[in-house]
Amino acid sequence: METLQQFLEQKDYTKIKLHLTKTNHFEIKATINGKKGLFILDTGASSSCVGFEGIETFKLQAEDSLIKAAGAGAIDMETKTSKKNIVKIGKWSSNKVVLVLFNLTHVNTALINHNSKPVDGIIGADILKKAKAIIDYEKKYLYLKL
Repeated sequence: METLQQFLEQKDYTKIKLHLTKTNHFEIKATINGKKGLFILDTGASSSCVGFEGIETFKLQAEDSLIKAAGAGAIDMETKTSKKNIVKIGKWSSNKVVLVLFNLTHVNTALINHNSKPVDGIIGADILKKAKAIIDYEKKYLYLKL
C-alpha cells in the first residue's frame, strides 16, 4: 500500500516540513519577494498576513485599506494591503499574491510568552487554497501542488 507522500508526489505535490511550536501552532518557512521569513500556518485565517515591521524586510508596496482585521484576540485592527508579491514555500511559488499588513505585536507577544519564536506573519487559507494544500498532521508535513 502506498503512503500519502508517495501518492501526492505522483500527483505533482511538493512536501514541506512543519514545525510544531510550544503553543501548538505549525510554523513554516516561506520567502516573500526573495526574503526569508517565519510564519504561522493558520487554516482559520482567511488571508495571509505580514506584520507592519515586515514592510521593508519583504519589500512590500503598502496601500491603505478600509478593511479592519480581527483574530487572535484582537478586533478592529488597522490594515494595509500589498499586491503583486512573490511567495515561495518550498518548491511551490506564486506571484501576484495579495498580503494583508497589520500589527502583529499581540501575536508575537503571546508566542514569546510561551517560549516560542516571534513570526513575520501568517500563511492563511488564501494561499492554502491556491496551492491545493494538504496537511499531514501526524507526520507534520504540508503538501502543495506544483
